[in-house]
Amino acid sequence: MEKAILTCALTGVLTDPKQHPVPVTPAQMAAEAKAAFEAGASIMHVHIRRQEEGMGHMPSWDPEVVWEVTEAIRAACLGVIINLTTGVVGKDIAGPLACIRRVRPEIAACNAGTLNYLKIRSDGRWAWPPMVFDNPVDKVKAFLDVMHETGTMPEFECFDVGIVRSVAMFKKAGMTDHLDYNFVMGVDSGMPADAELLGWLRKQIDPGVTWQSTLIGRQEIWPVHQATADLGGMLRTGLEDTFYLPDGSRASGNGALIEALARCARNAGRDIASPAEARTRLGLRATA
Repeated sequence: MEKAILTCALTGVLTDPKQHPVPVTPAQMAAEAKAAFEAGASIMHVHIRRQEEGMGHMPSWDPEVVWEVTEAIRAACLGVIINLTTGVVGKDIAGPLACIRRVRPEIAACNAGTLNYLKIRSDGRWAWPPMVFDNPVDKVKAFLDVMHETGTMPEFECFDVGIVRSVAMFKKAGMTDHLDYNFVMGVDSGMPADAELLGWLRKQIDPGVTWQSTLIGRQEIWPVHQATADLGGMLRTGLEDTFYLPDGSRASGNGALIEALARCARNAGRDIASPAEARTRLGLRATA
């Protein structure tokens, strides 16, 4: 079986750094990336937070902040692959597009379909006001056009079964010449983190197409990580996705999570891919 490519999702979107130990500043992001890199992660999935005092829980689409953070990560992790977030609600995507053009990441997330993004508490109250994560085809195409311009590989984020089935249509429609799937599982109003479902999803894509799972949750997600490894997928975890290790204890940081993920790969008889090997497997440009 092929070597496992590991991705670390360093920080996520809205988690409050006052409540959870997520990195915010360029130095913090670089330190967390280095710990994950040394544990085996070749790819860093990067969200950027606002840098003003007290605003670290909010996303930033300032291209210069994005540049500063990604350059700090590259300096700390020689040969690392940057995977940049692009997710934004609404029609205005000028910020994410400007960031792609400024950073020219090797990979960028391309959210491949619309989802009612919901979570409800045990007492029946919404955890946040119900929202639509809107990703209609014209929005997807606008992202893909800029990714093509910058030589960035799209990673298609699939939150539900119908979105998975839509991605191949983008290629048939001439919107992209490359398919790479990320099965996002564990969002309450999307696909559950379920190993049987994962096996079915794997059958929906063509042989040889790269794929991974992003698993949102606590201790219960780790058997699905193992299933991903057993099925030959790429592997992802990090503080964006979970704070918990397989034994249910809280992770000290991204490094500990990637160490646990690497064990899943080795349990499946797979070695860990180096950044250079990951670039070759994914068809990415070489480092400068």
